[in-house]
Amino acid sequence: MSTRLSVLDQSPVPEGSTPGDALRNTVDLARRCEAMGYHRYWVAEHHGMTGLAGSSPEALIGSIAGATRRLRVGSGGVMLTHYAPLKVAESFCVLASLYPGRIDLGVGRAPGSDHLTAAALARGGARTALENYPNQIQELVHLVDDTLPADSPIQGVRATPRPEEPPEVWMLASSPDSAAFAAHFGLPLGWADFIAQVDGAPVVDAYRRQFRPSARCPEPRVLVCASAVVADTDGEAEAIVASVRAWRAAGLRGPIPAGSGGSTPVPLTVRPGRRSIANGSPGRVAEQLQGMVDGFGAEELMVVTICHDHEARVHSYELLAAEFGLPTSAVQATSTVEATG
Repeated sequence: MSTRLSVLDQSPVPEGSTPGDALRNTVDLARRCEAMGYHRYWVAEHHGMTGLAGSSPEALIGSIAGATRRLRVGSGGVMLTHYAPLKVAESFCVLASLYPGRIDLGVGRAPGSDHLTAAALARGGARTALENYPNQIQELVHLVDDTLPADSPIQGVRATPRPEEPPEVWMLASSPDSAAFAAHFGLPLGWADFIAQVDGAPVVDAYRRQFRPSARCPEPRVLVCASAVVADTDGEAEAIVASVRAWRAAGLRGPIPAGSGGSTPVPLTVRPGRRSIANGSPGRVAEQLQGMVDGFGAEELMVVTICHDHEARVHSYELLAAEFGLPTSAVQATSTVEATG
């Protein structure tokens, strides 16, 4: 298989460990995924959750980029409605200045939290109205590219420092509206199929048809993100996923529980809008995921894996990388640098 493979990490907190452990696991997984040949590594933004530790993508991106050498590192994503575009642009211009050619700025509009926490994040106690979101996107892109038009209400403002190469800006979407923004502004699309409540393939087709080329993205680009757990056997994968299903059924509350060893049945009901997890042996999962990629006509597959055991999560990405035939040269090159550095 020749599909480009990437990682979305939500920094899960396993039961019995600390959020600090979860964040260190994220940095460790990024190092190891770089050695496996993965292309990019994005971290998510969630607030007020004891089971997911990544509340500040820009802070975590700096740690990951500093611990790796080749990976593109970015946000999946920054929830733009919480923030002033200038602040987001400057944070990512700092990162892009430190790590030229490696930083991605994925933006979304979901709250990533409960409503009270969302209000607390926002200046004045209220999030930016969703109807203003397109204006925020436009202003953010202009600030990142240093191209504010003459009629901009903040003309003369610059996002500093100015990096040698601005970060790539991606529009994240799990709905037709956000995909339409990506097409309108000429931005690459990251389709979050693992949380989408609609069939994504027709949405992505519409994105391609309506795409307006831009200087930063002359042609439509599509990345699709899926949830998956891979193990040596189907049975092992099912045992790992059982605790994640229980966590989902409980409304994503609390740390990721340890598995029950298969002795206690786990309800299959999940929250509305949560796709099933592709799980099983490497060949079985790769077939499912490749079918998804083909159905979307995507250039890239991003995989999010949540489970209680960190080493099981690492092994899942190892098995998937091998099944998709990620280039061994990337593994050897990274390992050599680490050994001699």
